[in-house]
Amino acid sequence: MIGKITAPHGERVEPLIRYLYGPGRREEHTDPHILAGWRHPAELEPPLRPDGTRDFPKLSGLLNQPHAAMGSWGFARPVWHCSMRAAPEDKTLSDDEWAQIACEVMHRTGLAPYGEEDDAVRWVAIRHGEDHIHIVAMLARQDGRRPSVRNDRYRVRDACLAAERRYGLRPTAPGDRTAARQPSRAETEKAARHGAEEAPRVTLRRQVSTAAAAAASEQEFFARLRQAGVLVRTRRSSRDPGQVTGYAVALPGDTTRTGDPVWYGGGKLAADLTLPKLRRRWPRPGRDDRFTAAERSAAWEHVAQVVDHASAHIRSLLAGDDPGAAADAAWATSDTLHAAAAALGSRILRQAADAYDRAARAPYGRTPAPTPAGDGLRRAARLLSAYGYITSDPSFRPLVLMIRLAVLAEAVADLRQSQQHAAQAAGALRAAQQLHAARGIYAAPGAAGQRPARSAATLAGAGFPVPPRPVPATPSAPEPSPRPRPPAPPGPGQQPRRQ
Repeated sequence: MIGKITAPHGERVEPLIRYLYGPGRREEHTDPHILAGWRHPAELEPPLRPDGTRDFPKLSGLLNQPHAAMGSWGFARPVWHCSMRAAPEDKTLSDDEWAQIACEVMHRTGLAPYGEEDDAVRWVAIRHGEDHIHIVAMLARQDGRRPSVRNDRYRVRDACLAAERRYGLRPTAPGDRTAARQPSRAETEKAARHGAEEAPRVTLRRQVSTAAAAAASEQEFFARLRQAGVLVRTRRSSRDPGQVTGYAVALPGDTTRTGDPVWYGGGKLAADLTLPKLRRRWPRPGRDDRFTAAERSAAWEHVAQVVDHASAHIRSLLAGDDPGAAADAAWATSDTLHAAAAALGSRILRQAADAYDRAARAPYGRTPAPTPAGDGLRRAARLLSAYGYITSDPSFRPLVLMIRLAVLAEAVADLRQSQQHAAQAAGALRAAQQLHAARGIYAAPGAAGQRPARSAATLAGAGFPVPPRPVPATPSAPEPSPRPRPPAPPGPGQQPRRQ
């Protein structure tokens, strides 16, 4: 079950009530009625007029009374709206079951706790479809106090999980704060109007992740962002102007009505993209992070070795008693995926890196302690960003790395599944599927006139560190056919050969 709170809150409740009782945008609203509220539903149901329309003023007036009594002390946007929806394959819940779910939501959010019906906010739950309801509440308590909506989204998520367990519905992931901030409806519609494939928030999150994976320091991180065409604005400490405490990014073409750039702070993109957490990913000051000549000349092979080692590390911890020690390697895997996608310019690999992002994050914004496996993956990402283009042979070496990355993503999926983090496990599995799809494209026979690439099974068994000879991208030019030799003159007593 999914619960979604509409943001921002509404100013007036009357239009929302009329819409919920109306036919809907596509005539999808059927039999709208109140099934729960601060009073018995029969007392709150809008009566029918002789002409068949609903009489809404009584319900709207009752809902508005506490807010009107607060005067200027009340919220400017007092209408709280939450929609609750079950999965398509779930059973159809009865009105009584939906009413219990609505009451649980109001109790867990603290808007209308059990036993405080006469003092808490006024609210109603309206059903106009088989698989969902709408909860409408006014953010004004009947005892004259302001209600708190702090962490209401997480409390609604807890109520959804409780309903899934109680009624045997499809289980979903808890609100563990590992999901990235999704674009709002306004952002999505604005991107569609401008013909963009995705909202600026999504593009910026990918570009910031890629720059962070490739950079070895804060200065290099900002330089790479600017080199990619991203606008960067830093925030400095009020006590020490020389200290950078945060940053914001924007796309050049994404502006407000006044023409100013639309800025997004790192924390507004994803929980692990704040500047303090990015600093944890980069080498500590004074540490020598230079690459050897062997690493530079065989960047793809070296990265594949590191990825193999990380997979074995996670599997060994899964077999032991401390799977949480693999959190840093799971976090650093995202850097390697973003670096490989940027080095190859592969759309499918980019999609795999995007799908994996949630699997990388530790629950509740925790930062994993650094480990050798995680540091190795981050260093491999920087190596790939700096020198991967030198040996970027699309017929062999990237294919080997994709195979290794798919195995690593599957290991992380098993790790998250063992930790009962369903959404993170699903993200890692989606990334593995994308990597297998990308591997299939690279392993597929080339275009006309090209020699087919070697099979994935053969490539998977290739030994390291000595790489096999790469398959040429194009066949060598055919050798010219030899000219026919002139016939030798006939010897004595021989007849000339007939041509």
